[in-house]
Amino acid sequence: MAVVQPFRAQRYDTALAGPLDDLVAPPYDVIDDALRAELAARSPHNVVRLTLPETEEAAAATYRDWVGRGVLVDEEPAVWALRQEYVGPDGVARTREGVVASLTVEPYETGTVLPHERTHRGPKEGRLRLLRATRVQLEPIFLLYDAPPVAGPPAREPDLAAGGASLWRLADAAPVTEALADLQLLIADGHHRYETAVAFAQEEGTAAAAQMLVVLVSTHDPGLEIFPTHRVFAEPRSLEGAAGGERTVVEVTRDGRRTVHVPEGMLDVELVDTLGHDGISYTADAAEAERRVLDGEAAVAYVLEPTRIEDVFAYARRGQVLPQKTTYFFPKLLSGLLFHPLA
Repeated sequence: MAVVQPFRAQRYDTALAGPLDDLVAPPYDVIDDALRAELAARSPHNVVRLTLPETEEAAAATYRDWVGRGVLVDEEPAVWALRQEYVGPDGVARTREGVVASLTVEPYETGTVLPHERTHRGPKEGRLRLLRATRVQLEPIFLLYDAPPVAGPPAREPDLAAGGASLWRLADAAPVTEALADLQLLIADGHHRYETAVAFAQEEGTAAAAQMLVVLVSTHDPGLEIFPTHRVFAEPRSLEGAAGGERTVVEVTRDGRRTVHVPEGMLDVELVDTLGHDGISYTADAAEAERRVLDGEAAVAYVLEPTRIEDVFAYARRGQVLPQKTTYFFPKLLSGLLFHPLA
């Protein structure tokens, strides 16, 4: 049973911190060194100074300084409505809506929160050190629920807005918490951070330590879209399919294109995953995948179809995990709009 509840958020006081657009950033795991430097240069208060610090101790000191000086201020307990307006990798403009709330984390074994991807030890260790030092959930993870939307933005100006994202504070959280209580939640993005939060909760053994900042989006939301991530290999590969399969993969080499039929009962990402991961790279841009092959940067590319959300849920409910980068949810959630202290 999902325990979703309002929380006392912290947010930037833009009178002290500066424009919110200069303060937000993508999630930590999609930021390379060059982008981190660019974001940090925008403002001495950009959130990357917390999410990607020089050291965990530096992040904790910075966070305490911002709270002490009023750069970060407290809100009254609430859930929040979120709207993201975006243009996808396919060039189509969409609007995705969800709610921001606090979730009590549970081990996967309870069946309340479902994963769909494998995780790796290294990122979890780094995130756990940061959580221990700061004792604040710095950025939300992205969860899905398989039911109609539980709340939408009210008909007024948003309370916060930056980078195509708008937030409305909802004083009445009961409709959200009650509607989500009986639902299973699927992690769309943020597996490492969720497992880190579970580990931290088990270490601390307190109710406060078991809370996590989450964005919950309905699978019925018309703006929810999964985009494919195409596979590119440095060395030659040859994919063997099955005659007449409904799903297909396009294999691109310098000799041309070949359609490979996926065996029944298998996803296209699973078929390509049988080739292994040596020399593999990924791109969400099909034209870029083909260009790398035609320009001689790679030997072969496999252009995939989007994975259906119902398939992701079905695999997760069976306890099966999918290959890395099966799903590409776009846009990413912004970090820095709201923070969730755990004290």
